Amino acid sequence: MVKKNTQGGKAHKKKKNVPKDNDSKTNITKVDKKDVDQEYGQVTKLLGNCRIEVNCFDGMSRQCHIRGSMRKKVWIKINDIVLVSIRDFEPNKGDIIYKYSSGEIFFLKKEGEIPGDLKFGDEFEETKDIGFDFHASEDEEIDIDTI
Repeated sequence: MVKKNTQGGKAHKKKKNVPKDNDSKTNITKVDKKDVDQEYGQVTKLLGNCRIEVNCFDGMSRQCHIRGSMRKKVWIKINDIVLVSIRDFEPNKGDIIYKYSSGEIFFLKKEGEIPGDLKFGDEFEETKDIGFDFHASEDEEIDIDTI
């Protein structure tokens, strides 16, 4: 027999997968810290096929794989802070097991787990100079063939 006092319908189903808001800096009570054979890292490059290049805070750059339970549920971008599980048989490879929110990163900085001068997310401004100067004086003509 069907239960009578339950919510249902279209609106209820839409609210089912809404993520909880954990970005509050003051509301963090428990944060997953690193364990043996784990390291914190910052994402530097998205390689495709669930592979990511991560600069770990122990000084090594590792090619990491997003574990299956995080695929299509947790979206990882460049400059995100993640927890990497280092493989025993391949020390230059690892698996991403957790992505930290901005509130959790603030807590880890306060605890001294990650460097305090680390920039992430909106704080990070990437400026690349490609070497071209498009400003020429008015009496100079630019020849396209010499470029």
